[in-house]
Amino acid sequence: MTSATATSLSSKMAHLGKVAVLMGGRSAEREVSLMSGQGVLKALLDMGVDAHAFDPAERDLSELKREGYDRCFIALHGRYGEDGTVQGALELLGIPYTGSGVMASSVAMDKVMTKRIWLAEGLPTPRHVLVHPSQTGPELVRSLIAELGLPMIVKPAREGSSIGVSKVVHAQDLPAALAAAGACDQDILCEQCIVGDEVTCPVLGAAATARALPMIRIVAPEGNYDYQNKYFTDVTQYLVPSGLSAEEEQAINALVVKAYQVLGCRGWGRIDVMIDAATRQPYLLEINTSPGMTGHSLVPMSARADGLSYEDLCCHLLADAALDYQKVPG
Repeated sequence: MTSATATSLSSKMAHLGKVAVLMGGRSAEREVSLMSGQGVLKALLDMGVDAHAFDPAERDLSELKREGYDRCFIALHGRYGEDGTVQGALELLGIPYTGSGVMASSVAMDKVMTKRIWLAEGLPTPRHVLVHPSQTGPELVRSLIAELGLPMIVKPAREGSSIGVSKVVHAQDLPAALAAAGACDQDILCEQCIVGDEVTCPVLGAAATARALPMIRIVAPEGNYDYQNKYFTDVTQYLVPSGLSAEEEQAINALVVKAYQVLGCRGWGRIDVMIDAATRQPYLLEINTSPGMTGHSLVPMSARADGLSYEDLCCHLLADAALDYQKVPG
């Protein structure tokens, strides 16, 4: 990039002010967050934004105000970054931030609460049972299998990146799966396993302006789209265009946008969906309100298919940074 080009970009992006890219943090997804944050930081710098790395695990958030930051790009994942806690702190500091606000972030991080809202709105999601780690024994195993059948998905209620998630095919493996999920969260979500196509659907915007980006169909080895296959291997296939019919993709996009809207999300998000192979009924699995921005991440992949570069996506999200409670003049 020439010095003249760099000066022109800096001038164009000056209205965004001094920007903190929040990355790292204290969650189990710290490693992924650092990868996302470094990618975002480089993209913003390349676009002429006055951007700086900021790790809340190493620095107090009050320094954001003291050092004159005008807005934050949240590249944190999981707890203390995606669950409404950082969003609440930024509201108190009066610093606009990317992504959903306090309530939507908190609700979306909790898979059980998300399901309750979707079900109340008549939106399809797999059957589930909420289990506490204190619940153990053969009777629990029998009741879960009777309610949900096998195979079954077991996951922490409040984690991301497939951390602590197990697909249980045999009854004898269920106690170990419950223990693995229970080690990550005090609440465990046991869920009906939908067998069929897996798709993920990014959404940009808020309320009536929310729109779906091109959906991606995920084809993982033996259907195992776990933490390792998400971030550290190249064996998973990501198909965009998805290969679904135009009618089916349009119907799922409409479903996903509604699911995003009823949770009150804004900025951006990504919703995972399973499509039953026999009935072609789509089921909403969960929503991510601070999606990954790594080299393996899916929102940038979808955006590229929509003609939006990684750098332009970052700038678009940053320009949409907001507060739940905007300052009222006077």
